[in-house]
Parts: sequence; structure tokens; C-alpha cells
Amino acid sequence: MKSDARPNRIRSVVIVGGGTAGWMAASALVKVLGAQYADITLIESDEIGIVGVGEATIPQIRLFNDLLGLNEDAFIKATKGTYKLGIQFVDWGRLGDRYIHPFGRYGIDMEGVSFHAFYLKGLQLGETTPLSAYSLEASAAAAGRFMRSINAGKSPLSNIHHAYHFDAGLYSGFLRTFATGRGVVRREGKIVDVALRADDGFVESVTLEDGSSIAADLFIDCSGFRGLLIEGALQTGYEDWSNWLPCNRALAVPCESAGPPTPFTRSTARSAGWQWRIPLQHRIGNGYVYCSDHITDAAAADTLLANLDGKPLADPRPLRFVTGRRRKFWNRNVVALGLASGFMEPLESTSIHLVQSGIAKLLAMFPDRSFDPVEIDRYNRVVGEEYVRIRDFIVLHYNATSRDDSDFWNRVRTMEIPDGLREKYEIFRNRGRIFRENDELFSDTSWFSVMTGQNLWPRSYDPVADVLDDEETLKRLQNVREVIGTCLGQMPTHEAFLDNPLRAA
Repeated sequence: MKSDARPNRIRSVVIVGGGTAGWMAASALVKVLGAQYADITLIESDEIGIVGVGEATIPQIRLFNDLLGLNEDAFIKATKGTYKLGIQFVDWGRLGDRYIHPFGRYGIDMEGVSFHAFYLKGLQLGETTPLSAYSLEASAAAAGRFMRSINAGKSPLSNIHHAYHFDAGLYSGFLRTFATGRGVVRREGKIVDVALRADDGFVESVTLEDGSSIAADLFIDCSGFRGLLIEGALQTGYEDWSNWLPCNRALAVPCESAGPPTPFTRSTARSAGWQWRIPLQHRIGNGYVYCSDHITDAAAADTLLANLDGKPLADPRPLRFVTGRRRKFWNRNVVALGLASGFMEPLESTSIHLVQSGIAKLLAMFPDRSFDPVEIDRYNRVVGEEYVRIRDFIVLHYNATSRDDSDFWNRVRTMEIPDGLREKYEIFRNRGRIFRENDELFSDTSWFSVMTGQNLWPRSYDPVADVLDDEETLKRLQNVREVIGTCLGQMPTHEAFLDNPLRAA
């Protein structure tokens, strides 16, 4: 126990559960606070498996790795990772459709007006070039090319947005080495009891199978779906979002690699859900997220196994879940992260981001032992708002479709949608305008990409785009395409970059 003249300071933290969430929390806390600030203990059991569906990420993961000071090449090597420039969606709007939701932006804003407005104006003027031609990330993903940003002035090559695919188990192990090397103590064992303080209901300690008791000031629950502390001990409650996101099961299976790894995640819509494909250096991660109301587990397994690129390396592993969130993410002296805080489908690779975001917000409002309710309420409100906005973006993928070839797609296409999403639709359908709410995770580029990718088109374009006449508009669109094409020609293949990033650069 740390001694300090300030009696109210947090002196001990217990993290319940390892996996990606637990070791991310341990690594960030020991890096930011330092080993002298508080004793940090992580309890996990090798007998309890981890879900590990978060093998695909979004660019914000780079901020987390940078916070820890991780070397990107060493990280990629240790986790058998690959690079990611976006997500390819297949058969979502209609059977036969495919589009890439890229990281980064399309084109450049001009005369203070969004590029999207000029693109929509160009369509009305007869321009037919696909939207992906205006994004370096989308173009490079489709061409199987990749490089990191370089110092190239105003060129798009100076600002390439990328994330990663990696083996979640290897990433957890990588972070475990990082955290324990800086003072985090790992305790092996199963928790069999949780003791609450009689006066205020705060968690006082946890008891392990061997009878040992571990007390702490602050507990972080990374125990997965069961929410051992946040739900099992504190009975926080859960907000069920199945009416908007009815998928409730998943099967996950790795398979042998087939060809060079693609620099994008693929999501293919199936009759009762969707299938993910995540390419790593040593294998491909696959899974089928589906609704049990519309397909049996056996049929889902058959569908998944019939749509692999290579030989399966294991039997499909089943997962059951209820999409939604805890009613409180921070209750008394317990903060829930990862699956203990709620479950959001991995459709847009937000699982690890929500862990990262929760850690960042906890550090921004790190408590003392008084646990000020005002700070806790703000944490719950801000994290809750992020969950809702991500939820609405994921619901968009299901609802903005014309598919009517199965009961599942008829269900999601015709369902009532959240009010926030309905407002996004109504504003976009008029003039293609999209407004980002309070720095929400997904930008106007992301909304524009998915809406148009799934054939949701506005009636007209933003009239402010008429600051450029028709001829100048078409000329500038062509120039953007040419710049993207030139940059693409300078990028090595993704495979070449993985083999030798220094030479490839």
C-alpha cells in the first residue's frame, strides 16, 4: 500500500479480468500514474477464456499505443499484425453491392465548403466516377497497397490514416509484459466472493479460490459479459438494444491464409446477419454475427465454414450476447470496461476503441477516495452518449438497405429507428448535409460513406457548393482524382511493406 501525506488519494487499484480490456487498463494506468502513485493489481485466471473478437481496430488505437510509447514495427511483429485502411462492405445495400468505408477524408474541402457537396454537385452534372476514387485510403485498400505517412507537404501521402488487424491474444500478452515490467502485479486465480462495505455498498475486497482476499480503493471490472462486479455484485442493470440490433450470437473461427493479406477488414452481409474477415500475418480471423430468430446455430456454422478462404484451424467457437450497455459504467467505486460495460457489435471495429475511450475518460476524471458523484455522473453521461452515437451508426448499416430476400433483412429494413438516426436521415435526404455531434466518433466522412454506399442518396446538394461554377467544379474533382492516382502509384503493396517497412517506405 502506498503511503502519502494526502489521505484521500487512491492508493490501490484492482483490475478484475485480463484480456485486451484488462491489460489495456493496467498498461495505461501504470504508464500515466506511475508505479509510485498506487498499487495496481490485475487478477485473471488462465482457466477462464477470453472472447477476443476485437482483432480489427480504428485509427484511434494509434493514440493509445503512442501514449504507451510502443514502437509500431515491434508491435506489428509481436501481434502478427497487418495494416488496415478501412472496411469493405459486401451485399449490404443490395446483393452484389460493395463499397469501402475508408479512414481519412474524401478529397479536400474547397472555399470553406465540404467536399461532399461538390461531389454531389458533380453527380448532377454527369460525373460518374465512384466515390472511392476521391479517397487515398479507399483506393489503396482496393489496390492492396499501403504505406505510412511521410513528409510530403500538402500531398495526401503526408496524412494517411491507418489502423491495425492483430491477434487479440498476442496483443494482451504484449501489454501484459509492458505492464508487469513497470510494476503491475498479476494474480492468478478465480474470484469466488465479493465483499461490499456495509455503510455505502462500495466494493471492499474480492476473495480468490485459494482463500486470499484482495482489497482496493478502486476496482476496474474487465470480467467480460458476466460483469462480475458491476452487475454480479452491484446489480447495476442493463439497457437492452435488441430491438434495434437483433443479432444475438456469433461464431468465430480462424482459417489458413490465402494470398497476400488485404489492408482492410471485410464485412459480408448474410441472410441472418454478417460475416467478418480479418487478415493477419499467420491466419485469417472469421466470424458470423447472426440473429437466432432467423437461423439455427448449425445452419450458421455451415454458412461460416462454407465461406472461408482457407482450411479452418479450429472448430467454430460460439458466443452469445445481448447488444446494449450497462445503465451505469461507473457505479460507486467500480468502473466497467470492455464487455463488462456493454456489447456493441464489432461491425465497425469499435470494441477496442470503447475500452480505450473509457480508460481515457477515467484518467481525465480520476477520482480520489471521496468518489465525487458529480464526476461519476459526468463520466456515465459522456460514455453513454458515445455508446448511443456508435449504436446509431451501426443501426444505419442494417436499416439503410433495400434487401428483401430474407425475414431478417425485412425486419431490420422496416424497423423503427432511434430518434437521433432518424434526424440524420431527414437532414441528409434533403441536401446531403451531415452534422457531427459533439465530436462523436464517426465523422461526416464516415456517415457519407455508409449512406451513399448503401444507396441512400439526397435529393440535391448543398447550394453553397455553387460558389464554384459548373466547369470549375468538374475541373477540381478531376484534379483530386489525379492527385489520388499519383499518390497511389507511389505506394508499395501491403505485403511488401509488411516484409520490409523501411525499404518499402
